[in-house]
Amino acid sequence: VQLVESGGGLVQPGGSLRLSCATSGFSFSTYHITWFRQAPGKERELVAAIGNLGISTRHVDSVKGRFTISRDNAKKTVYLQMNSLKPEDTAVYYCGVVRRWSDIPIPKNYDYWGLGTQVTVSS
Repeated sequence: VQLVESGGGLVQPGGSLRLSCATSGFSFSTYHITWFRQAPGKERELVAAIGNLGISTRHVDSVKGRFTISRDNAKKTVYLQMNSLKPEDTAVYYCGVVRRWSDIPIPKNYDYWGLGTQVTVSS
């Protein structure tokens, strides 16, 4: 099983980034996929989630209207489009996969995680 995040980097406030999570080794279309982030000294927090068919999505209040999660089941890849970035969005961003929608907020119930990609928003 592999989950490989990419697309992070340094961006100025107000800028945009598109994160990707390329996966392999498991039945992608049967899992819900999420993006979490973890800033230094803080707990890992949920950012966005998308259902296995790409119909249901969830974005936490702090990113609503700025971030959009999507998935391409044919490419086994999940994306996070991040616009209007703020310094408080600075964190390592991780993708994770989980079977049950009710388990989305519970990191310990996840089956697999990627290693993360660093996003830094600074002028």
